[in-house]
Amino acid sequence: MTDNHEHHYTEDVQHHLKQVEALLHRHGLVESLVHKQSMPREERHELVETILHKRHLSELSDKLETLHPADIAYILEALPIEQRLIVWDLVKANRDGDILIEVSDAVRESLIATMSRDELVEATEQLDTDEIADLAPDLPQAVMRDVFKSLPVEEREQLRAAMSYPEDSVGALMDFDMVTIREDVTLEVVSRYLRRFDELPDHTDQLFVVDREEHFKGVLPIHLLLVNEPETDVSTLVKHETVTLHPDDQAEQAAQAFERYDLVSAPVVDEDGKLVGRVTVNAVVDFIREESETELLNQAGLREEEDIFASVWKSAQNRWLWLALNLCTAFFASRVIGSFEGTIEKFVALATLMPIVAGIAGNSGNQTTTIIIRSLALGVVTPASARHLLLKELAISGLNGLVWGGVAGLFAYFLYHSVPLGLVMTGAMLLNLLLGAIVGLVVPLTMQRMGRDPAIGSSVLLTAITDSGGFFIFLGLATIFLIH
Repeated sequence: MTDNHEHHYTEDVQHHLKQVEALLHRHGLVESLVHKQSMPREERHELVETILHKRHLSELSDKLETLHPADIAYILEALPIEQRLIVWDLVKANRDGDILIEVSDAVRESLIATMSRDELVEATEQLDTDEIADLAPDLPQAVMRDVFKSLPVEEREQLRAAMSYPEDSVGALMDFDMVTIREDVTLEVVSRYLRRFDELPDHTDQLFVVDREEHFKGVLPIHLLLVNEPETDVSTLVKHETVTLHPDDQAEQAAQAFERYDLVSAPVVDEDGKLVGRVTVNAVVDFIREESETELLNQAGLREEEDIFASVWKSAQNRWLWLALNLCTAFFASRVIGSFEGTIEKFVALATLMPIVAGIAGNSGNQTTTIIIRSLALGVVTPASARHLLLKELAISGLNGLVWGGVAGLFAYFLYHSVPLGLVMTGAMLLNLLLGAIVGLVVPLTMQRMGRDPAIGSSVLLTAITDSGGFFIFLGLATIFLIH
C-alpha cells in the first residue's frame, strides 16, 4: 500500500467516525430535549421512540450498513461505552461475528457482555473455523459448547485442532480455507475445478498440490495456470522447493519468513507430511501489529490491552503492577541517596548534578535495550554473538562517557569552579554509561533465555538500576575525592 493510499484510507475512516459522532450527538440532544418536557412518562417515552428511532438512529443504522466490519470496529473502539453500545445495537445481527473478530480484545469483552447466549452462538456460527478459534477465549463455555454441536464433524475437528495450539504458534495463525489439487491432472481439469467455486479463498496466490492421502507435494502458482496451455500436466509445473511451515513453529518465525521471501501464503504441514492448513499474509500482518502493540504496552508497564473508555477502577488496576515496582525502586534509590547525606551536606552542589548522571545513563541504556529487543525480534542475535555485542556496546558507552562526561565535567567546573568536582562528574558518567550498556544488553537476553518477552519490564529495570547505580557511583566518587 502506498503512502497516498494509506493516507486516503485513514482520512476516510476518520470521516466515517465524525459522521457517526455527529449523528450520536444529535440523538443525544433530542433525547435530552424530550426528557425535559413536562409530560407523563408514557407519552414522553412514545415521543422518544417516534422522533429518535425513526430519524437519527435510522440514519445511523443506514450509515453503518455501508461500512466495512473493520471500519465499524474502529468506530466502536473510538466511542465512549454508552455511545458504543448504541452503535452496537444498531449493527445487523448477521455482521456481529465479523465485527467481533476485528475489534480489540478489551472492546470485544465489553460488547460480548451485552449479548445473550443465543446472540453469541448466532454470531459465532457465521465465522470460519480459524476465526472461531480466535474468538473462543473470550466466549463463555456454554456458548462454545453450542457452537461445537452446530458444526459439521470436519469443521468440529478443525476447530478442536486450532484451539489446541499456543497463541504464538503457526497453528494459531493458520486457516483451513484453501484449494488443493492433484499433480496427475491437466491444467484444463484444474480450471474446470476452480470454476465450480463461487469465489476463491482470500489471498489465493497458489494452489496446494497433494496426493490422495493429503501428503503435501508442492505448489502451483496461479500465474502458471494462466499462462500455460490447458493440456499441460500439473506435475510438470509444480514447484517442490517452497517454504513450508509446521503448526508448532513460532509465529514470529513465520512472520520473518513472510518478510524475507515476500510470501502471500504458505502451506502448513504436520509431522507426517500432510497438509493441514495455510498461513496468509493478512494473518501475519495482524500478528505483527498485535505484537507491536503488546510491546509498547509492556514498555509502558501495562499488563494487557486496555479499553481507553473502560472504568476508572479497571484502568487503574491495569497499571498497578509496574507502578508498585517503580515505587519500590524509587524507595531504594532514595535510600542510596540517604546513605550519602553527610557528603551532600558538605557539598550541596552534588544534589543538583545527580539527576544528570542518572538521566543520561538511563537514556543510553534505553537505546541499547531498544536495539537488542529489535534484533531479538528479527532473530539476528544468537548466544555466540552476545559477547561481541556486549564488547561493542561497552566500547560505544565508553566513548560516549568520555565525550559527554567530559562535557558535563567542564560544565560542572565552570558552574562551581572545582576541578575535582568536574573530574568526579566525568568519571561518574563514564562508569554509569558502562553500567547502562551492560544492563541494557543483559536484561533482554536474560528475559529471552527464561522464555519471557524481552520487552516486559526491561525499561523499568534499566531505569531502576541506572538511577540507583548512578547515585551510588557519583556520590561514592564524591565522598572519596571531594570529602576525604
